[in-house]
Amino acid sequence: IEKKSYAEKAGIMANDTLVSIGGNEINDVLDYRFYINETKLLISLRTAQGKSKLVLIKKDEFDDIGLEFETYLMDKQRSCKNKCIFCFIDQLPKGLRKSLYFKDDDSRLSFLFGNYITLTNLTDDEADRIIKMHISPVNVSVQTMNPELRVKMMANPKAGESLRYLKKFADAGITLNTQLVLCPKINDGDELEFSLDELSKLYPAVQSIAAVPVGLSDHREDLYPLEPYDEKTAGETIDIIDRFNEKFKAKHGEIIAYAADEFYL
Repeated sequence: IEKKSYAEKAGIMANDTLVSIGGNEINDVLDYRFYINETKLLISLRTAQGKSKLVLIKKDEFDDIGLEFETYLMDKQRSCKNKCIFCFIDQLPKGLRKSLYFKDDDSRLSFLFGNYITLTNLTDDEADRIIKMHISPVNVSVQTMNPELRVKMMANPKAGESLRYLKKFADAGITLNTQLVLCPKINDGDELEFSLDELSKLYPAVQSIAAVPVGLSDHREDLYPLEPYDEKTAGETIDIIDRFNEKFKAKHGEIIAYAADEFYL
């Protein structure tokens, strides 16, 4: 509890548990930040001894009240449930610091820090909360708009059906930045053309489509066989994106698809 803060003056104590604000259950930092922006807050807490207590705080609309939590998210970070054929973390050498091997796939970090998520961890309730709070933009690693291919690339049976959240967010006015990690002969070529066309249907909610080549390291023991891009296949990929952008710009007056620097190099 910050010294001389609203929280301290209201009698909130360190080691209290925040239960709800204005009757709205608080599960994590997004709930907290959303419901705290009122001038009058009825806060429900549970003391370290397990007793319930209510406090009322009156403040200016956007003032903080002075609470700090055990973790930044007020919750555990959600890990990735996919086993993507191109995962760069699976290609790391052994012996690095532990945090480098953690695969995150947390929609809250997408909004707070710009992380990309796959949507496979998302529930309908969480999607509804994003819409209710108008959490925007959401950054999504799409890889492909072909549901069956997405399941194969991510080795997750939910990978295909989770694409429906893109339209749900677009219909609700949530801005989307998307990414395609391209693997030669898998999701480029005709599949890339399909993905670009399908994502363009969600414009203007989809503001960007970043196409990046798969990154391959020397530590791919027992992993899916992938090959790198070369001058020919990189050029073909750029040509597909250029043709798409030309057609898109003629219709909308701007471009939204971008090939990563590595393709040009």
